[in-house]
Amino acid sequence: MDKNNELLLRVARLYHVQSETMDAIANQLGVSRSTVSRLLKEARDRGLVRITIVDPERPMSRLADLFDRYFHVNAHLVHVRTGASSVFRLEQVAKVAAKLIGDTIHDGDTVGIAWGTTTAAIAMQLRPRELSGVTVVGLNGGANHRTTGLPYVGSILQRFASTFGGEEQLFALPAFFDDPGTKAAMWRERSTQHVLEVRADCRVAVFGVGGLGAELQSHVYAANYLDDNDLTELAEANVVGDVCTVMLREDGTWRDIPFNERATGITPAELRSVPKRICAVSGVSKAAPVLGALRAGVMTDLVVDDETARAVLRRMRPGLRIN
Repeated sequence: MDKNNELLLRVARLYHVQSETMDAIANQLGVSRSTVSRLLKEARDRGLVRITIVDPERPMSRLADLFDRYFHVNAHLVHVRTGASSVFRLEQVAKVAAKLIGDTIHDGDTVGIAWGTTTAAIAMQLRPRELSGVTVVGLNGGANHRTTGLPYVGSILQRFASTFGGEEQLFALPAFFDDPGTKAAMWRERSTQHVLEVRADCRVAVFGVGGLGAELQSHVYAANYLDDNDLTELAEANVVGDVCTVMLREDGTWRDIPFNERATGITPAELRSVPKRICAVSGVSKAAPVLGALRAGVMTDLVVDDETARAVLRRMRPGLRIN
């Protein structure tokens, strides 16, 4: 690719897709703000920016095509500079995810949110819209045995609800029960059944993918939800991560994992009934759980940084020609 084209595309993505300011782009590239403005104009003049960003050699589109071909998923790829920190990478993915979510939610929608590090980052990037009749419901319980966990979960749901002029319904249960029998009893309670009915009515679901060995630790693994015995049990069951705090393996299986009998999160089977399922992920260390989530068929849309996207595809099929 022509070096000048490459620079123009990079600046265009940062500005139009990742919502970076001209000042921020100028600082990142070590140029003046006026240079950034000139590059954006040149990108438009050359036809690289229309309604969306167009890359003549289509490397990002090629990645998206592979996700569609192998998993029937619409991939929204976020370019992040090589060597960027995990926090910066998450922030860039969250910005794109927030825009997609904002464009997806409409009046009267019920929106399910799975709490976590990624959805917390997305919540901070949401832009207010004047909608009516929106309900935001938790897709999984949030309490744990050391702290309630509920203020953290509630703050995420409240941010989503206030952004879209809706109301939130907290799933005020533990993320994991100590005894499967306790979960079965709670599932018979009318208050629980009410939230489960609201959850089952979701038109849009928003969630991340947790990874047991992720560089930027998922909240469920870093905030007292699992003890050493739990982690040993998960390792023995070949668990690589979770979706909505339901554990899964790299091959996408989850039903026969005993630990899931105690989990309160929406299951992959239940999740698949939601029409629009937006999953956001950043960081190559999550390649295995993301591949498991894709094989479980839990998402319709994947917002992911380009480096992680390549890592997932290479893990799925070593030697696959990507570029």
